[in-house]
Amino acid sequence: MNSLKKYLGIVWLLLGPLVVFFLVSGAISNIDPDGTKDINNPVIWVIIIAIFTPIAIGLMIFGWYALKGEYDKMPQSSRELE
Repeated sequence: MNSLKKYLGIVWLLLGPLVVFFLVSGAISNIDPDGTKDINNPVIWVIIIAIFTPIAIGLMIFGWYALKGEYDKMPQSSRELE
């Protein structure tokens, strides 16, 4: 199970920058000043990127801790947290 956590840590580390890259590339390809749809509006894309970038960073932090092995021993009760 611990090796699965480490492999998934690598997945989360790679998934974070990929999400941001695809959001930015989608924004670049869809922003059109002459477009009339909501997807062509740059304000919508700035909001979407501003919301999902911290989520992607948190995903990368979670992956880093999983890769380092911080989740190898999970406490069974609250007494083990002290």
